Amino acid sequence: MLLLADDPTEYADMSPAELQEIVARYSAWSQEMGAKGRLRGGHKLTDEGGRILRREGAAVIVRDGPYAELREVVSGYFLIEADGYAEAEAIARSCPHAQSRGSITIREIEFTGAS
Repeated sequence: MLLLADDPTEYADMSPAELQEIVARYSAWSQEMGAKGRLRGGHKLTDEGGRILRREGAAVIVRDGPYAELREVVSGYFLIEADGYAEAEAIARSCPHAQSRGSITIREIEFTGAS
């Protein structure tokens, strides 16, 4: 899994044409990876920040995001198929996000038998 993170304020001053060009690069990359049998899915996440649930004592507390102390937030993900971390790194390097100011975290999915 590729977890994409960036600072959503980076895009605030971009024109619609600039944003569309970025979307086109991700779309082309997705199509290429899909044709190679390496992309299983993925989506951009909304910029609104989401929610975090955390146990505090006996209660589960829900808090809104985003949080001022976080510069980068998870902005999207791709489910990829790779034969180990070396191949996953190569796939991640080819992703348009690798050319941005954001980051890509590579995580292996552990299949437990539950769906």
